[in-house]
Amino acid sequence: MALAAVNQRLSAKSAAMLSSIEGSLDRIMLGWLLLAAFASAARIAFSPINGPLGIGSVLPYVLLVVAPVLSMVLALRWFADGEIQEQPSIRLARIGRWRDVSRSEARRHSLFGAGGIMVSLLVGMLINVPFRALEYFGSMPALTGVVPPWLDILHTMMTLDVVLISSLYSIAFVAALRHVPLFPRLLVAIWGLDLAMQLMTATLVAGTPGLPPAVASALHGLLDGNVTKVLISVALWLPYLLLSQRVNVTYRSRVAA
Repeated sequence: MALAAVNQRLSAKSAAMLSSIEGSLDRIMLGWLLLAAFASAARIAFSPINGPLGIGSVLPYVLLVVAPVLSMVLALRWFADGEIQEQPSIRLARIGRWRDVSRSEARRHSLFGAGGIMVSLLVGMLINVPFRALEYFGSMPALTGVVPPWLDILHTMMTLDVVLISSLYSIAFVAALRHVPLFPRLLVAIWGLDLAMQLMTATLVAGTPGLPPAVASALHGLLDGNVTKVLISVALWLPYLLLSQRVNVTYRSRVAA
């Protein structure tokens, strides 16, 4: 009886949080634009400037600020009909015993939707965007003038990483919110790409002549931390994506057999 009451309270809280997130998307995007733009301006202002600011100095910050919001806006259009999109023709998640049901039957199921523990995953994907931006602000100054090759490559790869991965997590967030059948595969693909970006950055920068040992050590620590965080996410959430009844009902239109 007590356990049922606890579950009911948790379900009510997750439903309220989910409703709050859905109703606050415009404010979330506007808040991100304002805060990220302010942080970018501050980072540029306090960077060691060796010459006049140019498009190459400012563009990375413009992309960092705009790309996640643009990705989310586009995803909201792409996935407006997420609930009625077709299931993939080939099943990749084969663990467990499941029975396929129609999309309409799945929508009537008590576990259908992005509630419950899924809300934590949604929040985690959203929070990943500012966290990655903070790492970028802390590690990458605005570049002007002539810089060493290793710094140019490092800056390019770190900018590509934060812009691309943040944008993809924004798209995955909307896919989960709109119950898009491809969401679990999309998230797994993002994890794989995230890991690949860390390894690619390490390989390219380490192979550049003139890399200072202190920078190499700091970069190793940063990339190693990013890889660890992705692996922890995989360890925590992949079993849930495969075995959760809510995930299977919502995104795969199947119930426990």
